[in-house]
Amino acid sequence: MVEIKQSLEQKQKLSPQQILQTTLLQLNLIDLEQRIAQELEDNPVLELKEVEQENTVSESQEDDDIEWDEILNSPEDFNLRTRYERNRENPGLPIKERLNPIDHLITQIHQLDISQDERRISEEIVWNIDDHGYLDTELEIIADRLNEPDEKVEDILKLVQKLYPVGIGARDLQECLKIQLEVQGGNNLALKIVSDHFNDFANRRFERLMEDLQCSQDELNEAIDEISHLNPKPWEGPPTSDAEYIIPDVDIEEVDGEFVVTLSDSNLPDIQISPTYLGMMNLDSNSNLDVKKFIKKKMESAQWFVQAVQQRQITIMKVVKAIIHLQPDFFDGEISSLKPMVLKDVADLIDMDVSTISRVTRGKYVQTPYGIFELKYFFSGGIATEQGEEISTKIVKEELRKVIAGENKRHPFSDDKLAKLMKEKGYSIARRTVAKYREQMKISVARLRRAL
Repeated sequence: MVEIKQSLEQKQKLSPQQILQTTLLQLNLIDLEQRIAQELEDNPVLELKEVEQENTVSESQEDDDIEWDEILNSPEDFNLRTRYERNRENPGLPIKERLNPIDHLITQIHQLDISQDERRISEEIVWNIDDHGYLDTELEIIADRLNEPDEKVEDILKLVQKLYPVGIGARDLQECLKIQLEVQGGNNLALKIVSDHFNDFANRRFERLMEDLQCSQDELNEAIDEISHLNPKPWEGPPTSDAEYIIPDVDIEEVDGEFVVTLSDSNLPDIQISPTYLGMMNLDSNSNLDVKKFIKKKMESAQWFVQAVQQRQITIMKVVKAIIHLQPDFFDGEISSLKPMVLKDVADLIDMDVSTISRVTRGKYVQTPYGIFELKYFFSGGIATEQGEEISTKIVKEELRKVIAGENKRHPFSDDKLAKLMKEKGYSIARRTVAKYREQMKISVARLRRAL
């Protein structure tokens, strides 16, 4: 017999307004601009505000049947500040217009003199390339999916791999580097190393390479230098490519000894509730109730959206001001003197949840008098020195980087040796901590740092 039980429990359920606020809070400036544009398209009640337009709603427009005070609060709630009211002295930074990697490849494919069938195979290959630029699906699976011979798909893959960026769609690092060397021409020794002695090269067995290839140390150095300038991750751009434009979400300026925080939102669309739709609510009682219901729903959605954008602005300002308060040495000019600080420190200071602080700081940048930094940069754990002073792990990592940079590259320091050297400098950290910090800084193990 089935037993029926009753239980009482509490569950936290977010309201639609809270979900919207959470969603907008984690967007950076570019994504927020796109989100506002999408909302303008989806919600007819929202419209772009003309600069000269006065947003006034007379009291006579209030409807007797609907409690608009509960929904609308006040006309000012529907308006974001105009671009002339925000950041008058900051015209905004340029944004480089560019295709995304997939569109860029497909554009190149369409310019090739190939058949429609070959173009279909090429596009299928492109859609199976991962974020680093490597083919992440077996070629046989693509051939089976398209009902094409393996050999034909292999030939098309070789064609795609020589598009820009060269090496795109490679199946492993060796193939990626080999394709780039073949296209560039040049050092035949470099091509032979990658093609036939890649394992020895990857493990820095230089003596074995010189013996097998019958080459001098200078010749090997020249070949290795050419290989080191190749691009191991085609979709992440070459090492020497121009940096992407970073659009800071916040500007911090020092004015008369005080730090002024300004949101870099001058390019955001200025939106308002459409006066036309507000007027439509003043319909007589015989009007279509479905129309009123539709407009009321859109009005609520519009107000939630505008309030969420405004709440995002307020929250970001609070978090940035808290960071300035908790990192006084950095903003006084000692940029290498970051104090240990975690998300909870900021959350406790401004009485917000840690998850909120995490959303604010993720993927957003701040323009300071000392350069542009990601908000996450100001957060780190801490360790105690031998003198008992607690310092940021970022300082420890930077010191570790300097020690590694100064090593003899023919005989690089092991992690054990690095730990001893760091202790001599007053940073008592274990070997496993050295290894962890080294990996976080993307520095290879001693064996792979070895050079001729």
